[in-house]
Amino acid sequence: MIVNERIVSYMHSLEKNNSQVLEQIEIEAHKDNVPIIRKEMESFLRVILAIKKPKRILELGTAVGYSAILISECLDEDGKITTIENYEKRIPIAKENIKKAGKENVIDLLEGDALEIMPTLKDDSFDFVFMDAAKAQYINFLPHVLRLMKTGGVLITDNVLQEGDLIESKYVVRRRDRTIHKRMREYMYEVKNNEQLETSIVPIGDGITISVKKR
Repeated sequence: MIVNERIVSYMHSLEKNNSQVLEQIEIEAHKDNVPIIRKEMESFLRVILAIKKPKRILELGTAVGYSAILISECLDEDGKITTIENYEKRIPIAKENIKKAGKENVIDLLEGDALEIMPTLKDDSFDFVFMDAAKAQYINFLPHVLRLMKTGGVLITDNVLQEGDLIESKYVVRRRDRTIHKRMREYMYEVKNNEQLETSIVPIGDGITISVKKR
């Protein structure tokens, strides 16, 4: 945890209840050890969505559909979400959850590798992107995301500080995690220094970046 645990607990104590369908999905996700976004991230997303009011959203990493459904509840009637998931075992669960939420006409779930699917999508298609997929692939996703984002579009990337490990030397990190550590550092440098983006690193949850495409 990168933020004091007592502060996080206090923040969570102030949260309002989610919709019934989200509450049930959260219970099932925790029971099955499926990672979903943290409460403080939910609040942050809701605020940014209320400010930005996006019409076309791209999500990389559907998991069981929790965050896509949460985002869908924040959109105007003409908002649409395209979400991509590669893990076959979670896709049927995500589809069922989207159906339970009554969001089949709002959320379009694409099955497969994001690196294969994104090249098939149109340039400048999305005004909001939420990236919460394979962390080692963020740096590889980014060129495609930049092509797909409209000028003024917002990119939010979750879990970028790796429970604080990102600031450690690679020699301190477990050998099996060194590839993720290296690639995430590359990603963080790129989003902070890419001329097309203005980016802030926000230490909530497991760390996020929020970027705006300037051109």
